[in-house]
Amino acid sequence: MTVENFLHDLSWVVPLRSDTATVIFNGFTWLGYTPFFLMFLPVGYWLWDRALFTRLAVLIAVTALVNGWLKDFWLDARPDPAFQLDADRVSDSYGLPSGHAQVAVAMWLWLAYEIRRPWAWAAAVFIAAGVCFSRLYLGVHDVEDVLVGVALGLISIAVFAVLVHENIVAKWRRLPAWMDFAVIIAAIPLLWVIWPNEREPDQIAAVLFMLLGWFAGAAMDRKAAPEEPVLPAWWLQAVMAVAGVVGLFVVRGLIIKGGDAAGMPAAITAYVAVTCIGLYATYGAPTIFRALKLMK
Repeated sequence: MTVENFLHDLSWVVPLRSDTATVIFNGFTWLGYTPFFLMFLPVGYWLWDRALFTRLAVLIAVTALVNGWLKDFWLDARPDPAFQLDADRVSDSYGLPSGHAQVAVAMWLWLAYEIRRPWAWAAAVFIAAGVCFSRLYLGVHDVEDVLVGVALGLISIAVFAVLVHENIVAKWRRLPAWMDFAVIIAAIPLLWVIWPNEREPDQIAAVLFMLLGWFAGAAMDRKAAPEEPVLPAWWLQAVMAVAGVVGLFVVRGLIIKGGDAAGMPAAITAYVAVTCIGLYATYGAPTIFRALKLMK
């Protein structure tokens, strides 16, 4: 097999497919789609570590931005549709680099790096490998797409680690909260200036709008509760997680319906919705939890 065939030929995937394997790898690939992040990041913020999951939200947002820019710069077509089992969810996006691979490697390995336990590294490698292979199995990326995504994810971790170790992140966190907002607000219109090949960065802009809401809510949350929260029994934490996620999707649905009813452009409605989701995740839900005495 030539290098070219190895990087781009997916014919070897077809014999590996079965009904059971398809269910398993659809599960892995779901870990790279928006609904998962909308649940995982807020629950981590509520029940695990506010600062850690804020760092993780930034890492994911920057990784997604880099991935989207490179996809629209290289304009590399995905594999032949005959191989694709996930075609309805990739729409008209390009293949190189794989966003699932890039974000999975960056997110899960960074979590393991923060936790610093052998079990965390084992779990992170297992999940990231599963997500990466799922994109090949489902036929929506070739080996080149995935390898480049993995490499970029590792670079993201290395850069982020340097920023943390050099205390750049800590120094930035000591600056006034309005600095976060200023940077994000300036970055949003800049996307349309720097985006390549006359493509529209709508989805990436939505990521920055969510980050804007996240930071606004986190600033208010720190002011309302400067100390780390005291959490209740594990079963109440499970109730908080489920109820909080349900509330998040209710808020999202109401805003989208309200925007449609008001005749707002779909893009504007989406930006308002994701900004409010960020606010809800870091301020709205924690405020409700504290009011209900579920956390102190």
